[in-house]
Amino acid sequence: MSAPAIRDTRTSAPGVFMAVLWRDIFVTGRELPVFLAQVILQPLFMLFVFGKVLSNLGYTRPGYAHLLFPGIVALTALLTSLQSTALPLVLEFSFTKEIEDRLLAPIPTALVAVEKMIFAAMRALIAAVCMFPIGVLILGSVPWRAAGAPEFVVILILGVLAGSAMGLTMGTLVPPNRISVAFSLVLTLLLFTGCSQYPWPTLDSLRWFQIVTLFNPLTYVSEGMRGALVPYVPHMRAWVCVAALVFWLAAFSAIGIWGFIRRAID
Repeated sequence: MSAPAIRDTRTSAPGVFMAVLWRDIFVTGRELPVFLAQVILQPLFMLFVFGKVLSNLGYTRPGYAHLLFPGIVALTALLTSLQSTALPLVLEFSFTKEIEDRLLAPIPTALVAVEKMIFAAMRALIAAVCMFPIGVLILGSVPWRAAGAPEFVVILILGVLAGSAMGLTMGTLVPPNRISVAFSLVLTLLLFTGCSQYPWPTLDSLRWFQIVTLFNPLTYVSEGMRGALVPYVPHMRAWVCVAALVFWLAAFSAIGIWGFIRRAID
């Protein structure tokens, strides 16, 4: 059974947009086990090693696993959305040329780029939600507050959209022969300067590094989720995280959509 195709060019733009989105969802549904293995394996082992192994060996303080968990969820969400946008775009623009079928759909080119972002964000939401049962399995329990649920949901949605916008920017502006190097650099910077393993306010003694982390969108996802799930630990204010994520989302979306249109014209 193959994915549904778009044939009726008289369909309205919203209808075509939803058809393109549904086609991507359909394909992902067929490959769900592979997708989950790809996006969950790395955060699973990070949670296991830093939250379980080091804790059992006495190298971390009691409660560190609960401090770490929101950061791992944030890392999973942002990286999944980034990779789910950037890697397919590199392949489709440079090798498979599959993007040409979508560009022929009767919708503006910018909406094709937006569809890519939304689809990647949906994949990231699934990956982030899956971290909760995994966290319970590995740690025995995970932090959760019903009162913090609205803040958590807002930060999660903004985080996955910002990550997909970053992926759109990378996938359209980085040359295909440099994408592996770019991913290595970006992954390293995101992983170690995104406050996923430590709260931002505790970096006061390393002021220069604290300032560096402010330029990493992951910092605001980690801190926002930490504030929602474990508010008793030091964390950024929620409004700061929301404002920063809206800024990064707007900036990367504008750059990414511009790059997408430029590549589509070429």
